[in-house]
Amino acid sequence: MKLKSSELIINKDGSIYHLNLLPEDLATTIITVGDPDRVSSVTKYFDTIEISKQKREFKTETGYYKGKRITVISTGIGTDNIDIVFNELDALVNINFETRTIKPNHTSLDFIRIGTSGSIQNTIPVDSLLMSELAVGFDSLLHFYDSKHIQNEKISEAIVTQTNWSEDKSIPYVVSYDENLGNKFKSDSVINGFTATNVGFYGPQSRTLRLALQDDALNDKLTDFSFEGNQITNLEMETAGIYGLAKLLGHKAVSLNAILANRVTGDFSKNPDKTIDDLIIYCLDKLVK
Repeated sequence: MKLKSSELIINKDGSIYHLNLLPEDLATTIITVGDPDRVSSVTKYFDTIEISKQKREFKTETGYYKGKRITVISTGIGTDNIDIVFNELDALVNINFETRTIKPNHTSLDFIRIGTSGSIQNTIPVDSLLMSELAVGFDSLLHFYDSKHIQNEKISEAIVTQTNWSEDKSIPYVVSYDENLGNKFKSDSVINGFTATNVGFYGPQSRTLRLALQDDALNDKLTDFSFEGNQITNLEMETAGIYGLAKLLGHKAVSLNAILANRVTGDFSKNPDKTIDDLIIYCLDKLVK
């Protein structure tokens, strides 16, 4: 079936609408970062850079690190941007732009998120590195897709029950990382975690400046949550959307987090740039090991 022009929007130069990328610009191993400025923080370690493009908050560079071709792309903040980035990256490899039809042979991509995060367990100090084995989304993105078959509804139901989740909020959805891809990044220096993906940075993560919260005990409830050995470890804004869309589209994904804050102790990293840089180097070296 031919995709309509309103559904698959292609720019005049043949690139995909938001990302401004051509199919040949993309490697099959993709590192995602939130901040456009962090793209160069990764690619400064590359041997060569062959592609460098930016449109809006979406900056992309493709090059080689120790002989491996890798794309690094900034998503901006939030799962609304993840929806754009992941659908368009998938389109670049799995849709024929000339015929506007889905290709008969599926191409699977490897996604590695390098991001920052805050811990909600006092046992996870600032400057730790954490890999998200599970993620719970409080943002509603996956509920717009046929996605029940990839969700862990038992954990979701337990979160709703244990936190007395408000009916006015989106029902949490729980998804897992790709274990095979995640195994590449496991080591004694990385904590295995269960990440909560929030729809905002302030109220949704229980930060109070001048506005009152609907539930000012929510973070404490999330810290205390436990189900079959699973505890929520940290808060950020993209991982659950990444895991959900990657699974639905037939790709692999893992999220690596630099823990810059501990919300329980109130600490923040004294050298966040070094912690992020340590995570970048760790990720790159594990990719080529």
